[in-house]
Amino acid sequence: MTTNAFLADCRARLAFDLLSNTWNAVVLWALRDGPRRPVELREQIGGISSKVLTETLRRLRSNGLVDRRSHPGTAAGVEYRLTELGRTLLVPIGAIGAWAFEHGDEVMAAREAECTGTLQSSSE
Repeated sequence: MTTNAFLADCRARLAFDLLSNTWNAVVLWALRDGPRRPVELREQIGGISSKVLTETLRRLRSNGLVDRRSHPGTAAGVEYRLTELGRTLLVPIGAIGAWAFEHGDEVMAAREAECTGTLQSSSE
């Protein structure tokens, strides 16, 4: 694999692809404190449908980031937990969250300005 993020086989691009889906990062972050059942994840996250949560968990499993454990005959049924590989994404996700907390107002102001047509180009 190359280190040129513009090429399709770049490892950095792989990471960007994983984190570009909003729900991937949200679900990984929700699992940071330990295993959760799907109903617990939906309650914790809010705004995610059962269908989207299921799709996200399947996608994270297929990338080796989440493990599914089945408990037949118990009330818990199925639970999901981060794999060791999944845990390695918590630091970058936390860093992106910290950036968003620090700069979110600026991004929102830029969006608002764009919507109202008051955004000035930096090249002007």
